[in-house]
Amino acid sequence: MLWSAGLSLSVPCFRPEISRAAGESSALAVVKGKDYLTLVRQAVESLGGIKNFVKNGDKVVVKPNMGWDRKPEQGANTHPLVIRALVELALDGGAAQVAVFDNTCNEKRRCYINSGIIDELEKLGDKRVRWEYMDNRKFVPVDIAKGQSLKKWEIYKDALTADSYINVPVAKHHGLSRLSLGLKNSMGVIGGNRGRLHFNLGQELADLATVVRPALTLVDATRMLLRNGPQGGRLSDVKIADTVIASADPVAADAYASTLFGLEPEDIDSTVAAYKMGLGEMDLEKVKITVLDV
Repeated sequence: MLWSAGLSLSVPCFRPEISRAAGESSALAVVKGKDYLTLVRQAVESLGGIKNFVKNGDKVVVKPNMGWDRKPEQGANTHPLVIRALVELALDGGAAQVAVFDNTCNEKRRCYINSGIIDELEKLGDKRVRWEYMDNRKFVPVDIAKGQSLKKWEIYKDALTADSYINVPVAKHHGLSRLSLGLKNSMGVIGGNRGRLHFNLGQELADLATVVRPALTLVDATRMLLRNGPQGGRLSDVKIADTVIASADPVAADAYASTLFGLEPEDIDSTVAAYKMGLGEMDLEKVKITVLDV
């Protein structure tokens, strides 16, 4: 079966595009502080609260980057407290189920455990929360109708059918794409030979973003891996920034996050490609930005 972005199916397969009134700017929250649970909650509250992103009875996916066999302090994976906070918020919003998963690069069990994320989720003691090793049988071929470079790829069905898909990348250096941010985090919900995408990575990440559309992107910049990404390993490569960035606009989120590395939004190919495809705003002068210290 081929899933297509342009077809009406009995099961909803894609999040609807972000809708904004004509002339209304994208909104973005930047929150700084040492209490990571509070950072996340305040960032979401600044965007109008979790009810803007999760409805009663929703099946929610909270998608971290936990692709590497690294500990939280090494900055290669999303911080476990950031994920815990978003899962708690989703439950507060009335989620019937919250799933957490990633298609890891290193051995999956070690990645899940050493990331610290599973430990934090277990503390919640809530049966609505589940984490799973991704099942190869759930990758479905998808026709990427709007893709300019990538026309078809296998994407994880649970990511496509979620009522609310929340994207939670860690902000870090990447040897090929310069940075790994929200758009790059979609690599964790695709199957196949992912290395093939690296030949035209910026455009193909933008193409994926036409079908993998988060309701919310929250960039974890609590620790920033400045060098030797995406895997890292040395604590000397990590900067403690104690910051999260949240937006319903995935392009704006990546655009702002790039400035934390001393770069401009136009320095990141995927940001530029997604902007040109109308997937969000990269001109930060046109984004309503709220900055808070908590």
